[in-house]
Amino acid sequence: MTLASLAAFAGLCLILSLTPGPDTFLVLRIALNRPSAGIAAAAGSAAAAIVWAALVGVGLAAILEQSAEVFRWLKIAGGLYLLYLGISSFLKTRKAAKDGLAGGNEGGALRHSNLAGLGAGALSTLLNPKVGLFYLAVVPQFIPQGGDTMGTAMILGAVEAVIGFAYLAVVALIAYKAMAWLRRPKVSTGVERVSSGIIAALGAGVIASGASS
Repeated sequence: MTLASLAAFAGLCLILSLTPGPDTFLVLRIALNRPSAGIAAAAGSAAAAIVWAALVGVGLAAILEQSAEVFRWLKIAGGLYLLYLGISSFLKTRKAAKDGLAGGNEGGALRHSNLAGLGAGALSTLLNPKVGLFYLAVVPQFIPQGGDTMGTAMILGAVEAVIGFAYLAVVALIAYKAMAWLRRPKVSTGVERVSSGIIAALGAGVIASGASS
């Protein structure tokens, strides 16, 4: 692989990262009151992206292209997870507001541990078939004929993971800094509920798309 090809792939990954998706909204919501948890979610997403790259490297991700039924059910599973994530977060935020959690001045905004953030980020990316399709459609184009398929796929996966992690980490820090001066109870709770609703809506859309395909 040439440096020009690697640069082209990195540029493509940057464009993909800058396009808002479920991972962006997930990191935004988690980072509202704990930036380290948001960064952990970004790390989980990056790790899961490398897993997808590995699947392409060993040929397992080809199942998504060859079997429309497998892709359909994986798509629905990802949508169900997003729907659950959004609804459960909304309900927990309401309960936290009623119980006066988060120290009384956090407005009921839900706090996440770093481990929970890491797991949520990883699951969100692992259950997102669009990530698998990206690797399946794009990564093979950058693998030299007769080259080390697994090694090249992992290098490309690492490039995408680093770029994606850097972008999501910036999103997490910006979200926390923004909330630092907008940390009024109604604003904090409202933003969290809106972001939870967006995640749930994305999940519902994915389920509908998968069910109709």
